Amino acid sequence: MTSKYSEVYREWQADPMAFWAKAAQAIDWFRPWETIFDANTGPYGRWFPGAECNTCHNAVDRHVERGRGDQPALIHDSAITGTKRTITYSQLLSQVEALAAVLIDKGVAKGDRVIIYMAMVPEAIVAMLACARIGAVHSVVFGGFAAHELATRIDDAKPVMIIATSCGLEPGRVVAYKPMLDKAIELASHKVAACLILVRPQQPHELVEGRDHDFAEAVTAAAGRRVPCVPVKATDPLYILYTSGTTGQPKGIVRDNGGHLVALAWSMAAVYDTRPGDVFWAASDIGWAVGHSYIAYAPLFIGATSIVYEGKPVGTPDAGTFWRVVSDHKVRVLFTAPTAFRAIKKEDPNGTFIRNYDLSSLKYLFLAGERADPDTIRWAEEKLGVPVIDHWWQTESGWPMAANPAGLGMLPVKHGSPTVPMPGYDVQVVDDAGHPVAAGELGNIVVRMPLPPACLPTLWNADARFHEAYASEFPGYYKTADAGIIDEDGYIYIMSRTDDIINVAGHRLSTGAMEEVLASHRDVAECAVIGIADPLKGQVPCGFLVLKAGVERKAEDIEAECIALVRDKIGPVAAFKTAITVKRLPKTRSGKILRGTMQKIADGQDWTMPATIDDPAILDEISEQLQQRGFGRAPASP
Repeated sequence: MTSKYSEVYREWQADPMAFWAKAAQAIDWFRPWETIFDANTGPYGRWFPGAECNTCHNAVDRHVERGRGDQPALIHDSAITGTKRTITYSQLLSQVEALAAVLIDKGVAKGDRVIIYMAMVPEAIVAMLACARIGAVHSVVFGGFAAHELATRIDDAKPVMIIATSCGLEPGRVVAYKPMLDKAIELASHKVAACLILVRPQQPHELVEGRDHDFAEAVTAAAGRRVPCVPVKATDPLYILYTSGTTGQPKGIVRDNGGHLVALAWSMAAVYDTRPGDVFWAASDIGWAVGHSYIAYAPLFIGATSIVYEGKPVGTPDAGTFWRVVSDHKVRVLFTAPTAFRAIKKEDPNGTFIRNYDLSSLKYLFLAGERADPDTIRWAEEKLGVPVIDHWWQTESGWPMAANPAGLGMLPVKHGSPTVPMPGYDVQVVDDAGHPVAAGELGNIVVRMPLPPACLPTLWNADARFHEAYASEFPGYYKTADAGIIDEDGYIYIMSRTDDIINVAGHRLSTGAMEEVLASHRDVAECAVIGIADPLKGQVPCGFLVLKAGVERKAEDIEAECIALVRDKIGPVAAFKTAITVKRLPKTRSGKILRGTMQKIADGQDWTMPATIDDPAILDEISEQLQQRGFGRAPASP
């Protein structure tokens, strides 16, 4: 199939308003828009002003009305409890209406905020949809976030209600959410009047009288009640999703209703080649942007089936669990983070588990969330025999900024590149002064304003902060804070975050390029490169290596080979002389490597424990390894 990408992208370039008006025809509107885009509203403009719609109606009701009621909407698969549950569109509608009735009874109204602090259970998506149904604004906080982090979000969003699970489940342990919730409410200045608690059998908890209500009991009591969808403005907020801000104050990314519906529905067919009835699995968490966009919303917008998975890529029980889920539920499209595949590759480098399952339903693997190293992509291509598509987007964008659009016809693959910009995104590379750089030259990746539908229109109650964070450094452009290149064919390469560009004796070098070289070594499962302060060169790179399972060679031999490899592939200019073998890398719960914290430890700077860290003990391991090589500082004597 010849790709229609160039034709479609040119169509958008020629008339962006007509392009998005055409895409908007896939959405049910209660009232049409007055204009497609108003450039005079908000920090850079607003999409579909004057229009009225309802996100829940487009995700659920219309599919029931049009005969899809008996089709699975959600499939919950918990690799930890060993349970599976299928919820049809009709069942989902009934559950959403019952919870919406409970919210209304407890005083939740249109425009009110509701925080959702839940594990990976289908009730979390029911809660999101119930809020959308009545026009309330949900803010999902990743389950298990510490009390202080939850409290800062309570104070910023000022919710009238919190919906929580009593616990989350990790391999071999139960994470009690309720004590953290109670502590957060105690710490927060804003006091929440009501909480709905879904009590899981693994962690029963006492409810606070007068404040806490049993989720299951309340929903059962409201079963059968009809709650109509409340019309909201296309420009009204659907949700707030907080990211950690550099100031310590979380940034509330706002997503509106209308633009979000249009762009996400368009992306399902054009980018992911997914149609009504297909089974789509985004192996993420609802606490992150991927979980919002591609577990809870986009698959339901088009009438597909979405997998809600509770588990890990390895250890629940083994490196074959992803293949079991694909086989059991006939998954067509799998979307996950590269770190998940690096974990699988580390435990099962020969792909032995893959041969135990029928993966004939799987047509595509999409990777995003961090840079996908070519070695991991090649491994997945070889073992799975399907297209492996690296694509690039951000929490702020809410949908792909660059991709190889499977639904428009695949373009030639270039390993290391998420391919080309999607319609809506005029992506450019500029130097620090904002001037365009030559093809193939490293620089700051920016997007010409206005951003397309579904991108954040602003930050919650913080227009000025939006301008400062995203629009002030490069006037007329959105600052992605990513560094990379665009080659002579227009392919984009995301090399690293701009703060991961290191300056070695006046040479600006990408840590991502060095990681790509290290990852190509046959014994390396995953790696990270940071810049360490150096009195002579300013900074020098340091690589951390995690070896594949079963490697028995001496670590120092592998380190020496990796140093030689970087010297050969990038050159002596990289001054790459230190490689350290470690058991594991410190990561956030979403799989992002905590390079910034590692760098502070290496430089002997003060640092704070990241709120999103998966296992704090790993930082002690990294610190110890660095001290053995003469970096960082020893712990203070007691």
